[in-house]
Amino acid sequence: MRVERLKEYTPEAATRIRELLIQLSRSKKDRGEIPREWFEEVINSPHNDMLLAINDEEKIVGIATLSIIMGPIVRKNAYLEDFVTDESVRGQGVGGKLWEAMLAWAAEKGCKELNFTSGKGREDAWRFYQNKGSEIYDTNFFKKNI
Repeated sequence: MRVERLKEYTPEAATRIRELLIQLSRSKKDRGEIPREWFEEVINSPHNDMLLAINDEEKIVGIATLSIIMGPIVRKNAYLEDFVTDESVRGQGVGGKLWEAMLAWAAEKGCKELNFTSGKGREDAWRFYQNKGSEIYDTNFFKKNI
């Protein structure tokens, strides 16, 4: 198994990434195709990347979407938006390899922290993050549609 950055759009990769995101979704609802333009924007951005875990059969079995966030106080940190491994490979080290690749990506970009959220009821994910030395902050996450 290897981890690499998404480098080009293919319909096959887009379909597989959508399948993984459905596994991550609480509702398991398929929200349709991810636009090709989204992939191209991520691929061409110096501030965003999608990491792919690819097994020996060349199947995408995990993904992580990362962005750089900037602020005058924290300067530069990485933000993890989506992180999921296929249900068929959970517990086999795929998440750990993606995690290490995320930290390497963030360090390469000059980030000092990796920030992310994990919703209520995701105890397996919380254990994973805690086992990787992550701190849990007592905070609220707000969202405002624009």
